[in-house]
Amino acid sequence: MLLPAAAAAAATSAASRLLPLSPSRRISSLKVPWKRDPVLDAAISRDRRFRHASRLVREVLLSPGRRLLYRYLTKRRERVKLPVRVPTFLRRYPTLLSVSPPPEPVASPSPQLRAFLDFASRLYERHAPLLASRLAKLLMISSTRALPVTKIAAAKRDFGLPDDFLASFVPRYPELFRLVGDPGPDASGNAFLELVAWDDRLAKSVIELKADREADVVGIRPRPNFTVKMPRGFYLKKEMREWVRDWLELPYVSPYADAFNLDPASPEAEKRTIGVLHEVLSLTVERRMAVPIVGKFCEEYRLPNAFVNAFTRHPGIFYVSLKGGIKTAVLREAYDEKGELVDRDPMLELKERFVAVMEEGHKKYLEDLNRMREALQKEREVAGCEGLKVAVETEDQLEEEEEHSGASEEDDDTVHKRSRRQ
Repeated sequence: MLLPAAAAAAATSAASRLLPLSPSRRISSLKVPWKRDPVLDAAISRDRRFRHASRLVREVLLSPGRRLLYRYLTKRRERVKLPVRVPTFLRRYPTLLSVSPPPEPVASPSPQLRAFLDFASRLYERHAPLLASRLAKLLMISSTRALPVTKIAAAKRDFGLPDDFLASFVPRYPELFRLVGDPGPDASGNAFLELVAWDDRLAKSVIELKADREADVVGIRPRPNFTVKMPRGFYLKKEMREWVRDWLELPYVSPYADAFNLDPASPEAEKRTIGVLHEVLSLTVERRMAVPIVGKFCEEYRLPNAFVNAFTRHPGIFYVSLKGGIKTAVLREAYDEKGELVDRDPMLELKERFVAVMEEGHKKYLEDLNRMREALQKEREVAGCEGLKVAVETEDQLEEEEEHSGASEEDDDTVHKRSRRQ
C-alpha cells in the first residue's frame, strides 16, 4: 500500500514513462489478441432459453390488455429470435402463456405468470430506492446530466428497471428526475430524463467505494484502482505488460469527474474511459451488457468511437463474449472460477423466479412425455406386427421431441448463422 507522497511519485514516474510515446503508439497501436473464455461464455449460454422465453412473453405483456391473437404471436418467431416454432416452444414451457380454445385462440398470461408479475411488482417496490440511485448515477456520468429516454429504455432490463419505468417509477422521485419532452406510449419519442440535483453521496464509483471500505478496516485509504484478473493461460507481450503496469500507476479518474480538459489520446483519457465502462457494467444486474447497447451512450458519456477496443485492450478487467451472435462485455472480476456472480444483485431474483416458472412447466412437459412413452411400451407388448410398427414410429417421434427439448436445443449462434445464410 502506498502513502500519498509515494503514490504521487509513482504516478509521476508512470506518466513520464508513458509521455514519450506518440498518442497513436500509446493506445491504438497496442494490440491485444482476443482469447475465448469458456467459463464466461458458458455463463452467457446458460441464459439462452431464458432470453427466448422472456422475449416471447414480452410480446403478450406489451399488447393491449395483455392479450394477443395466437395467430399473430406465431408469426413473430423471427422477431423474438426463437430457435423453434412458437407452438413447439409453448408446448415445452406450458406455464408461461395460456391459449384460449378455437376458433380464434388468444394468448394471455398463465396463472403462474400472473403470480410472477405480482412478485415482480413487490420486488420493484422493495428495491425502488436502489433503482433510483442507480438511475441517478447513470445520469450523473453523462456530460449533460441527462439521457435520451430511448437510450434508457433500450438498457432498462440490464439495469433492473421496470418496463414502465417512466410511468411507475420516475414520477416517484421528483427530487431526482425531470422528464423533458414527450416520450410517447412506447418511450420512442423525443424526450430526455434530466438529473434535478447533484448528490455527492452518489458520485462515488464502485472502485472508490471499495477503497473507502478498505480504509475503514485498515485505517489508511488505498489508492483507488482497477482489479486486474487475467484469465488462465493468457499472457500479454512484454511491451503491453509494461504499458499496462505504468498505466495502472496513473491516478484513478472517476467517471463522475469533469473530463472536458482531458486529451482524448492521453493515457489519462484511457483511464477515464475504462472507469466509465467499469462503472456502467457494475451498475447492471448481471455485470455485463451487450456492446451495441453500451455504444448508445457514447455521446453522453464522452466515450471514443472505438470504445470497443478498450474492452479488448484490458483483458484482465473485461471480457468480450461472442455468444448469442452479439458481442457482450463482461466485468471479469464480478465472476468466480465457475462463472457465477460473486456479489448477487437484488434484482437478480426476478430472473430466477421467471426461470422457476419455466422449469415448472418444462418438468410437467417431460413427465407427460414419459407417460406417453410408457403407454406406447404397453401398447407395443400387446400389438401385432402392424401395430408394433406404428408404435415404434410414434416412439421415435417422442424421442426426437424429448431430445430437442433438452440441452441440445439450438442456441442463438446457430439461428444467427442460418439466418445470414438464408
